[in-house]
Formats: sequence, structure tokens, C-alpha cells
Amino acid sequence: MNDKVFDCGIVGGGLAGLTLAIQLADAGYAVVLFEKETYPYHKVCGEYISMESYDFLERLGMPLADMDIPIIDEVQISSPNGKSFIRKLDLGGFGISRYTLDSTLAGIAKNSGVTLLENTKVTDIIFENDRFIIKTTAQSYLVKTAFGTYGKRSALDKKLNRESVKPAAKEKNYVGVKYHIQIPFPANRIELHNFKDGYCGISKVDGNRYCLCYLTDSKNLKDHNNDIKLMEINVLMKNPFLKKYFTEALMLYEQPLTISQVTFNKKSAVDDHVLMLGDAAGTIAPLCGNGMSMAMHASFKGFGLTDQYLKGLISRQELETFYQKEWDRLFSTRIKTGRYIQHLFGKTGLTNMVISMLKKIPFIADKIISSTHGSKF
Repeated sequence: MNDKVFDCGIVGGGLAGLTLAIQLADAGYAVVLFEKETYPYHKVCGEYISMESYDFLERLGMPLADMDIPIIDEVQISSPNGKSFIRKLDLGGFGISRYTLDSTLAGIAKNSGVTLLENTKVTDIIFENDRFIIKTTAQSYLVKTAFGTYGKRSALDKKLNRESVKPAAKEKNYVGVKYHIQIPFPANRIELHNFKDGYCGISKVDGNRYCLCYLTDSKNLKDHNNDIKLMEINVLMKNPFLKKYFTEALMLYEQPLTISQVTFNKKSAVDDHVLMLGDAAGTIAPLCGNGMSMAMHASFKGFGLTDQYLKGLISRQELETFYQKEWDRLFSTRIKTGRYIQHLFGKTGLTNMVISMLKKIPFIADKIISSTHGSKF
């Protein structure tokens, strides 16, 4: 057992974990953050972030204004048969790779005094005597507050006996695939192209790179003997936009990054007294918009309530109750909308019909798009 008692223990060094850690450390708290990988590293992620997070990141010390990042203010959406429309994004966003973003935030966290333990896997979180024991493969740590920011799935979900991993909660599995590419493409645009049982997003990130990332029903891959290239030829390239990009782009990875067993089961924002943030609190369908901004917004709210708890202004029960209510207030509608659209898109005939309708009635498209962007925080 490590002798030091930390105020806060954070499991997972993605955007939610890093931004929470920086806020807590800047407020003077002793923070330990556990990350199973070593920075910098790539992640399967769309890499478009709503402008709602821009000021927040700059306040944490992220020098966005001095970085080579595109500002994105329009979206193009296509159906599997290639029908499409383009609309302006009122709030808009910016593009930055997770490789750059996470590693820069990790450096800021270290400079803020966060004890950042890379290449460290957490095996269990135990709550007893109003404290938490966070166990790793190397040793254990004692913390006053614990946060799960470990992403879409983890063995910890089973340890915490979360409802989302119980057999009755199982639902359709998805596979995520990501490339960085080079291709002539409007730097101010994000495109979303539908195909049978999936959709693909493309947008510029920092440097002369574009992120091409898609999500598909795992059945598509199984039907092609788990051959990604074959699936892309036979399924994705039925969409003429995707055919152009996959045949003309310069692929910057020898092999794409992949993630499997992605589900959209409903989750709780608090489990066994652990506050959950980002995908650990509710896997966010890409179509509900800006999962990265939602994760960072949760860290902002989580920090404020944890600060009150550690100062003795609210009880642990109040901390947990208030956080769950804030999560529901801020994100439940966006998550439900995303889950609905998730089931809608990918059904070839229906998607073709919906895109044709939205093209003719643009104000409905604008309303749907605006619902995927939140407010600045």
C-alpha cells in the first residue's frame, strides 16, 4: 500500500480524466491518475470537438490559438446511395488529433502536480471506511474520492457489478475503425457518410492530416471473414463519396486503428460511490454529437461538486446525488437522441429516404444538427 492518502484517484487518462485531474490539482488537491497506456498514443476517435469546449481547454493551459488546428463550420451528410446536403454549423468546432490533445494535456497535468502513473493497469476499486482502495498490478493506493474515466469498457465494470455488463443488458456490438489520411478536402468541413449498417466521418485535424473514422455493426465484419479491407470494398465503397476517399487518399497508417465490442448500453453516472465520466458514464453514440466535449463538460461539473465535498460543504451522498442529477440534466437528452439516430442510420432504404427529406426540408436538418452541440462552459 502506498503510504500517501490522495484526495482524488482517477482511473483513465483520456479527456475526462486529464481535464478533471488538472482542475483538481490547480485547486490544490493531491491527485493520482492511472493510465494503462504511455503517452503519446493514438485512439479510435472522430477527432472533431465542438466549440463549446474551446475556452475551457484554453483555461486549462491548452494553447489552441497557437496550434495548427482547423476551425470547422459546415457539415455534409450523405446517404448510402450518395445523395447529400451541406449545412452551416452555427456553433461549429475544431479538429485536433487525440495523439496531440491527450499528450499535451498529460504534460499540463504533470506540471500542475498530478501524480500521473502511465503504463499502470487498475485491477479493482474498493470502497470501505469512507475511503477507496485503488488496486493496480504493482501496488494499492488510498484515496478520498474515486472517478472512473476509463472509456467504453473495462474489466472494472465487472468488478463494480455494473448493470451495463450483466447478460440482460447486452445489445448489438459495433466495431470502430480509424485512419489518418491525406487528400484534397475542405479544411472547414466535417463530412458524415452513411453506408449499410454504419457511417463514416471525415474532417481535418492538426498538421496536414485528415481523420477518417467509421463505426459499423460487427456483423458487417464477420460477414467478410473479419477482413477490414474486403468489408470496405464491398460495403463502405457502395457510397460514392467513400469510394473516392478510400481509393484516392494517401493512408498514413500501415494498418488502421480498431476497437471492437462497442455497445451503447445505458449506464449509471455513479456506481459503488465511484463517479463516472465520459463513456464510462454512458457510451456516447457519435451521431449524438461531441462525445469529447460531453466528457470534458462532465469533468467541469464533477470538479465543482468534488471541490465542495472535499471542503466539507456537502456530504458524500449529496456529491453523488447532485452529480447524477447534473449528468442527467446535461446529457441524457443528447444520449437518447444519439441512440435513436444510431438505430435509424445505417438502414439503407430508410437512410436514403431520410437524407432526401432533410435535403428538401433544411430547417429540420438544422434543428437536428443544433441538438448535437451543447453550450459553452
